[in-house]
Formats: sequence, structure tokens, C-alpha cells
Amino acid sequence: MPTGLRRYYGTGELHYITCSCYQRKPWLDTPERRDLFLEILEEVRQQHRFVVLGYAVMPEHFHLLMSEPQIGTPSTAMQSVKQRYAQRVIPRRRRRDRSSKEEPMPIWQPRFYDFNLWTERKRIEKLRYVHRNPVKRGLVQEPEQWRWSSFRYYKNGDVVPVRINDCDVMRMSLRKAGV
Repeated sequence: MPTGLRRYYGTGELHYITCSCYQRKPWLDTPERRDLFLEILEEVRQQHRFVVLGYAVMPEHFHLLMSEPQIGTPSTAMQSVKQRYAQRVIPRRRRRDRSSKEEPMPIWQPRFYDFNLWTERKRIEKLRYVHRNPVKRGLVQEPEQWRWSSFRYYKNGDVVPVRINDCDVMRMSLRKAGV
């Protein structure tokens, strides 16, 4: 786990996020689990009010290009996604000490990689990387074959499980006159 990882929030920049499953175990290895993950991501996107520019869900990690949320930070939004997914996927197990509460098995690495996208060139570079990742990993021959990414939205305008470039979720707050 990297130490001294710096996060730059409040800049209004876009964020490229990668988050891995605990010990790279394939917790996202079935279509049902990837569908569930995207359902949760869309719920959190609406709740925290951020724009998703692209994503790809792989068997043991995910990539996400997003704006800063209007509610919370990228960290709190990712925490919400990770917790909700874990609560829905993992059966609880008991510790050997019966007096203690149930403890969930870990699904996610405790931290995630967050890279601020300062330029349009970097945004395009990261979006291409995200969409080509399933091909590079040998999961499909062409990016449009991987249904757990935003590629088909960009290629054909298809509706995908997580709304892409949806700015309707953002709300402008105005001060009252004279304040």
C-alpha cells in the first residue's frame, strides 16, 4: 500500500480512479456481480451528484473517470460504492470469539489510486486506456464486446448502466439577493 498518497480535491478537476479488489481476488468475476456493481455506482453517482465520463469494470478492479462530487469528495463517493457492494455480496462470517460481532470478509483494497486529469489530452489518454483494458487483458477481441464499460456509449450512443456525461445530476446553488 502506498504511503504518502496525496489527493487533490476541491480543484474542480476530473479524477481518474482505479480501485482493486482485496489481494486482487476476482470479486467482480461474474456478469451478475459486475451488473450489481454498476447499479450501485449509478445510485452513488446520483446521490453524491457527480458526472461519470467513463468506466470499465474488470474481474478484480475497476476504472472510473469522474468529476468531483457536489456532495462529499471522490473518497467518500468511492467509500460508499465499496461499502454498498461489499454489503450486498459478502456473507458475514463469525469470528471464533462468539461474544464479538460478525465481521465482513474484505473485498476491496483499503485505498484507491486517484489521478487528477489536468488536461484534455490526459482525459482522452485515460479514457482510451479504460476502454482498451478488457481487450488488453484478453477478455474480449474488441472494446465494444465488453458490456461493463462506457465504450458503447461513445461509439454508438448506446444507453449504458451508468449515465455518461449526465450533468443533470449537478445542482447549482444560488445565494439569495442581498446576502
